[in-house]
Amino acid sequence: MGKLWSFFSLKPMKESDTEHKIEALKKHLDLFPHPEGGYFKETYRSTGITKQPYSGAEERNFSTGIYFLLVSGNFSAFHRIKQDEMWHFYDGDPINLHIISMEGAYQLVKIGRDFSKGEVPQYVVKAGDWFASEVNSSSGYALAGCTVAPGFDFADFEMADRKKLQEQFPKHRDLILGLTRS
Repeated sequence: MGKLWSFFSLKPMKESDTEHKIEALKKHLDLFPHPEGGYFKETYRSTGITKQPYSGAEERNFSTGIYFLLVSGNFSAFHRIKQDEMWHFYDGDPINLHIISMEGAYQLVKIGRDFSKGEVPQYVVKAGDWFASEVNSSSGYALAGCTVAPGFDFADFEMADRKKLQEQFPKHRDLILGLTRS
């Protein structure tokens, strides 16, 4: 495993410190389990309201933001929302963001800060695309932020049904198997 870098101290962390760091992040940022996997806390919800362009006349806040923590050995299962979602990398190991477009094209985006390895610090998942994420390390964590516009509402969230998604995208069957929950 590569070095873990602490966002707060910018010094290398020992692998034995990782579990303590994860617990400290959950406590300090007041994170709790997310239905798709990982931990989160909403940090921003605009007061302005707009119409949800993807689903008709429903009203949504202009924008929302969350902290999102993933740990090795867990993943954020395939899901989709009706809005664009921008990911922002903050700390830890890189994130593998797996995307299957509505047309069935697969894309792997590495979110992190090692530009020499093709990682990017931000990435936008398009509205309606299926996506899942995992930490690109066997014993680490990744702290990210996600911004959704128009603002996130669980009414716009759809968790993938493994069997249906595999039937829709048979060439991604194994990936879907590994990043969905039964």
